Amino acid sequence: MSTETPTESDAGTALEQGSHSKHAGRIALHAPLRRFVIPPKLPEPISPALVEHAEQRARDVQNRAADQITRFSGSMTFVYLHIIWFASWIGFGVEHYPYGLLTMIVSLEAIFLSTFVMISQNRADAKRQVIADQQWNTVQEEDHQNRQLLDLSQQILELTEAVHAYANAAAEARGLAGARDAGAVAVPPLPEVAHAHQDASRRVRSVEG
Repeated sequence: MSTETPTESDAGTALEQGSHSKHAGRIALHAPLRRFVIPPKLPEPISPALVEHAEQRARDVQNRAADQITRFSGSMTFVYLHIIWFASWIGFGVEHYPYGLLTMIVSLEAIFLSTFVMISQNRADAKRQVIADQQWNTVQEEDHQNRQLLDLSQQILELTEAVHAYANAAAEARGLAGARDAGAVAVPPLPEVAHAHQDASRRVRSVEG
């Protein structure tokens, strides 16, 4: 049986809630600082071709390092750090005017950053090439499907014409046969009707084959 009084239980609950609120407050304070120190990541690609390209690029350690440096140097965090660095260097009098050491360090930094900019441009060109290749493949597939549809339409048209010609020839043949049976006219089948009948039959067999 518990001997804890209601007052002690309320006090423990209040302390627990207070610790949770302090922890949440620290997280809320750290979130802006984290966003300031660590630049936000770019959204993940949706295109399967770009996803595959990103996975292939991530397999190389040098590419991952170059991407991280490029992402950091292209953020406002990089600008703010340089403002603080230059202001502290000049304000605390690390060296006197014309700041030869600072100029040399910044010049070397600019050389490396320009290299990373070129790496970033090459990466963007590779992405554009992947997208262009995917679009070209899509166009080729659509063109092939269109050709198949045109061929199918042409076959349907030829089959329809052959069926119509066969039906007309059969109707004319039945009309002449009926006339002979009735004794109205004793006329043999016309060569044109027989030829049309044979041509229609041949076209139907060719389309079906």
